[in-house]
Amino acid sequence: MKENTIPSKSIKLEESLQRYWRQNIRITIALLFVWAIVGLGCGILFADFLNDFKVHGYPLGFWFAQQGAIIFFVLIILIYAALLNTLDDRYSKEIQDLTERDPEV
Repeated sequence: MKENTIPSKSIKLEESLQRYWRQNIRITIALLFVWAIVGLGCGILFADFLNDFKVHGYPLGFWFAQQGAIIFFVLIILIYAALLNTLDDRYSKEIQDLTERDPEV
């Protein structure tokens, strides 16, 4: 009788993909948290405190609400792209190694 079992390489491939997505989601949540702190926190919630400081003659809270949040958003996109490129490189090599040995996986 033939058993229906999943090959061990398939299990390793599935585990690798799960680790990849776990780290991807972790990075996304962390960067969304930073974006919320900068965009909502610095621009609105902490604006009164930040207005005591000046940037080129403008209150810092106003600066974050008008320009700083946008600049930080672009920086967060660049950081996300760099982190995901690194993550993709790491896991694509691992997945390629698993699939090269057994193309049916």
